[in-house]
Amino acid sequence: METEQASHYLDLELLQGYLDSLGKAIVEQMFSLYSQQVEIYLHDIERAQVNDSLADWQEHCHKMKGAAASVGMCKLHGQLKLLEKTAANQQQKAVLLTELKLANGQAMLAFKDWLASH
Repeated sequence: METEQASHYLDLELLQGYLDSLGKAIVEQMFSLYSQQVEIYLHDIERAQVNDSLADWQEHCHKMKGAAASVGMCKLHGQLKLLEKTAANQQQKAVLLTELKLANGQAMLAFKDWLASH
């Protein structure tokens, strides 16, 4: 993936800092942990959408937002910031959730490509 495209999804400065100070093995572990945790976050967000629970929706979007930020997924972080505060109804949130899952997949691919090139 080209750096320009990676920078669309990732905070490359933050990630390079992690790489320089922690080493590639730790950064790989961070990504692996994110990959496991994000499945839980997405499941919890989906459950909040199905149950039409605003409090749970906000809580789980907030948790995933923090996780995305910690692994430098800046575009995904921005999207979650908006989702956390959305006034969308239950049906609209179903669409937003689908978009979130797609965006997460794109961010994870960008991260994998970035990591493979370092």
